[in-house]
Parts: sequence; structure tokens; C-alpha cells
Amino acid sequence: MTTKTLKIAVAVPALLMTLAACSDNQAGNREVIKEPGKSITVIDNAGKETGTPDLSIGKREPHEHVAITDWIDEETVIAIKANEALGKMSLAELADSYPRSLYRYNLGTKKFETLKEQKNTNLGDGELSPDKKHLLYSEFSLGDPTYRVMDLATMDSFPITGGPTAGAMSAHWTDDGKVIGAAYSGGAYTAGTDGKIEAVKGLPEEGLIIVRQMNGKVYYTSNADESLHMADPATGTQTDLNLPRVSDLVPSPDGKQMLALQYNDSKITLTMYDADGKNPKVIAEGTEISGVSWSPDQRLIAYGAKSTASGTNVMGLYVYDLLTGKSTSIAVDAENPQTVWSPSGKALAYSVWNGSEFNSSVVHLDVEG
Repeated sequence: MTTKTLKIAVAVPALLMTLAACSDNQAGNREVIKEPGKSITVIDNAGKETGTPDLSIGKREPHEHVAITDWIDEETVIAIKANEALGKMSLAELADSYPRSLYRYNLGTKKFETLKEQKNTNLGDGELSPDKKHLLYSEFSLGDPTYRVMDLATMDSFPITGGPTAGAMSAHWTDDGKVIGAAYSGGAYTAGTDGKIEAVKGLPEEGLIIVRQMNGKVYYTSNADESLHMADPATGTQTDLNLPRVSDLVPSPDGKQMLALQYNDSKITLTMYDADGKNPKVIAEGTEISGVSWSPDQRLIAYGAKSTASGTNVMGLYVYDLLTGKSTSIAVDAENPQTVWSPSGKALAYSVWNGSEFNSSVVHLDVEG
């Protein structure tokens, strides 16, 4: 999870551009879902070669006025929506909007259970710890957010402030159940669910941008050097992975691979690497990308991508199948989607901000092979 929604570009491969350009002529393969302020066209089985039954689109469920941020189980999610019960925000700049609160949301009944609400404050992010016992979320009105960790059993929470941080610039769960990120005071920090905050030793003391952890190793970039580095806190060693201009990093669930966004002038490339930065595999490249996420079994990669077809920019949501090496188009006109997979990997939720509110959809996928 990052402090701000990433809006870095990517263009889809030529096949996907062709599909987007031809989608208007494929009426039998598409469905238009009406959502407040816009329509989203969902493509059935686009991007598949005839006779290749690898990935197909099943049931689709729209969930209006809500952002789905994580899954508790196959039927229940963490969600964010405007809380009209709290009244509108008091700040003049936000006076036309209601504060957004955190909820437990049942996809079947569409019933909400409040997890956290706060007057005049927007709550955001909402990512569960690996054991699903704690929730990492942010709170903000104007300016930079403050990150907090909530114990879902007691509903108590603490802010990631003070100590060596002077506030968290970013915050992500590690695979061992801590939070790691860049600190406003310089360097990086870790925060345990017990509230203990510590500095990460052996990293640059200022200017850090990306700070992620995989299998005990810390991956980072800095303002001084946007090349990706790997540090081993146990030995104090640091390694330059020689991956230049990395703007975001998404570790795989098992920590053995990673997805890196790398920019070069006007082009961005989404590439999969081993944890040591070797064996690159390009997933997509072009002008804009967002919402990158792995399925739990690491076979599928979701991403939102912008391409240019017939002189028109098309923003779509795609799923790349590592087993077949092909992408399937899931939705067209899903501007900068944010994605999250269900625990089984059989459903993908994506959320879109239309300028005034969030709307989400859940797409059920049938995977063969």
C-alpha cells in the first residue's frame, strides 16, 4: 500500500490495443455496467485465442458508492464509503463532501458494519495483516495522511508516529506481520502490532522513496538513486540490483519474485523479476499503469493500463496469465483501477474513483490449466 494512488503509465501489448480498438464491434462479447457518473464496459473472453480455454470471465457484480480495499473471506471485504451520518466536512475546501469511513461489507447482502468512523476525517487504504487480525489504514483531511494500525479484536489502534519516524511517509505489511515504510525523519522504520516502532538499520538516512520487505530483505530506492537496492539487515550488506528508474515495487505472495514499474522518458514497463533482480519478464509497457496485484497462487497479475487505439486513449483493466503468457481484458474505461484478489483467487475486486466517489466491481474468474 502506498501513500498515494500511483498514476504511472503503461501501454498494453499490441494485441490488447487491437482488442480495445475493436471492442465496439464485438457487441456479443461485452456488457455495459452503469455506475454513477460513468459506464464501464466489461469484455468477455477478450484477448484469448480461439480454442484456448485458459481464463474466462464469469459473474460480475457492481458495488456502487464503495471502494473495496481487501478481502476478509470470499463473502466479506474491507470497504470505504462516504458516511452521511457524520455530516459534511467542516473545512471549506471539503465542505461539499462527507467523511469516508471504514466498514466490514458483505458482498451478498450488501450490508455494512462500521469498523472506524471519525468526524471531519477521511479514512483510507484499509489493508489486512497477513493473519487478518490487524488493519492498516490511513486518516487525512487535507495534506499527507497519518497511518494507523487497528487490532480487529479490540478495535484499539495506534498511529505510526513518534520514535524514529516523525510520521510515516508510506506503510506496507511485511510477510512476518509488521509494517515497514519510509519515515519523514529520514530512513525507514518498522512497526509491530504491539505499537513498537524501530528504525531500519543500514539504509540511507534520508530521501527514501520505495521501502518494501521480502523474506527478511529490504528493497529500497531513494531520491539520490532511483535504482533498486536490496539490503540485508541481518548481515548489514547492500546490493545494487541494477534495475534503474523503479517507481513502484509489488512483491509476490511467496517473496520469491517481484513486479517492478520502471520508466524511461514517456514509457513505463511492468516487469517481473526474481527476488535478486534476475530473469526479467515484461508483462506490459507503454504510457500508464495502476492497480498492480498478484493472485494468491501467483499465476495471475491484474493491472490497469492505458493504450492508444485509433488516436483515442483507452484505459482498461487486464489480467495476465503467467502460465499461458497472455493477457485478458476485464474492463474498458476503468480509469486508474485499484485491484485486490479474493483469498481463493477466483474473484478480483477493482475500485475506480470518478472524481467524486468510489465505485467497485467484483469479477469472478474461471481458470483452467
